[in-house]
Amino acid sequence: MRTAAITGTRSTGHRSPDDYAGLFADYLAPFAEGAHFYVGGAQGIDTMSLLWLAANTKALITVVVPGSVGQQPAEARQAITRCRNRIKEITELGAPELCTPAYHARNRYMVDRTGMAIGFPHHADEASGTWQTLNYASQQGKPRLIVPV
Repeated sequence: MRTAAITGTRSTGHRSPDDYAGLFADYLAPFAEGAHFYVGGAQGIDTMSLLWLAANTKALITVVVPGSVGQQPAEARQAITRCRNRIKEITELGAPELCTPAYHARNRYMVDRTGMAIGFPHHADEASGTWQTLNYASQQGKPRLIVPV
């Protein structure tokens, strides 16, 4: 079974929802048949890709959050609730505080369980969580698909 971690920017207001739907159709759909996607539970690309995958594919979906779902932003919690019947598993890693190390741990968790990473970065800032995830996948010898947004 093909497995992929999806990572991306939280800053998505610079494009329309239709633009993102088109990107997901172009860059997630080709991998979706018989696949299992791991998606973070944050707002932005995490939430948008979760909603798109649930509505447009039959792929398995695991949502991974650094702490608990209750700690996630309202938009992300609503998307998880809305897609609950399509989510195979929700993994709460139990971090008491949502901070950079907790997000990095979540990102490594997803990459460690998948065969590739698909990233939607907004900037070339390699300090971002998106780039941290993509670079970690590269260090693990896993392929990366990078779709700048």
